[in-house]
Amino acid sequence: MQIGLYTFADVSPVPGPGAVTPYQRLRDLMEEIELADQVGLDVFGLGEHHRPDYAASAPAVALAAAAERTSRIRLTSAVTVLSSDDPVRVFQQFATLDLISGGRAEIMAGRGSFIESFPLFGYRLEDYDELFAEKLELLLKLRESERVTWSGELRPSIHDRGVYPRPYQQQLPIWIAVGGTPTSVARAGALGLPLALAIIGGEPARFAPLFDLYRQAAARAGHDPAGLATSLNVHGFVGESAEQAADDFYGPQAEVMNRIGRERGWGPTSRAHFDQARGPRGALFVGDPEQVAEKMIATHKLFRNDRFLLQMAIGTLPHAKVMKAIELFGTRVAPLVRREVAAGQHTRAAG
Repeated sequence: MQIGLYTFADVSPVPGPGAVTPYQRLRDLMEEIELADQVGLDVFGLGEHHRPDYAASAPAVALAAAAERTSRIRLTSAVTVLSSDDPVRVFQQFATLDLISGGRAEIMAGRGSFIESFPLFGYRLEDYDELFAEKLELLLKLRESERVTWSGELRPSIHDRGVYPRPYQQQLPIWIAVGGTPTSVARAGALGLPLALAIIGGEPARFAPLFDLYRQAAARAGHDPAGLATSLNVHGFVGESAEQAADDFYGPQAEVMNRIGRERGWGPTSRAHFDQARGPRGALFVGDPEQVAEKMIATHKLFRNDRFLLQMAIGTLPHAKVMKAIELFGTRVAPLVRREVAAGQHTRAAG
């Protein structure tokens, strides 16, 4: 199983003394990705947002800078808001990243959980679903061939035009990211595309049937489900002790969830709710290395996922604490998980 991290490059939404600025956050981000590579993590993802509380509106640019400081870690968007972007530019940017990184680029395409990009780039929110379906079709066509002829309803047509540069990899990986909508899960399976499922609340076990739906949709469309990758993207944090991890993570994570909750009409979170969510059945992977590894292993038995991405740098968590958590995740959590997953796969194969 591939193990990695993702972030939205959070900054302080209000400037002032002690605020984390976009300049500082992006400098810190480079160090975090470099360390993730050094401690043996497999993937690092960067999410696209167009808000004052995030610095990553252009993930491909930041990932290209990180590519020059890393050697093996895969670099992916998490996610590219495809509905409000142009598939040609998305493909060109990530093909360029792929060339710079020597074949380590990926695209994680999704519809996004925020709406700011739609009016910013001149799209109607009412066309949310249609935009994604149409642009995904074009993006896949761009991946298939150098010269493209394509027509749609919401994006101007292309007639026999070449799209350059071509990526370093023979085929640029394109994942579909979902938040739990069954129709989106089934579409990814029908298209034979790898699926990334974000779980940020509730009991993860409730989401396991979505992977079954995905594999069933793939099989019905003639794709071998065994050849399709799945990822779980969750929130969590690793500390030397469970108490230290919880104390470090709760404040910044709660501030972000409450801020977004006020925008969306959610009730406020609390430490009691947080502590429940980091329990064995909750959605937060917060604890010491052994606890986090144990929870990841249990989740893998349920989901049979091929990838696990943890979002640790939520809110304005101190950079030094994030760096220590990355070190623990790569040097202590990941080896435990890989060993147990490999042993489980060997046991199933032998049986």
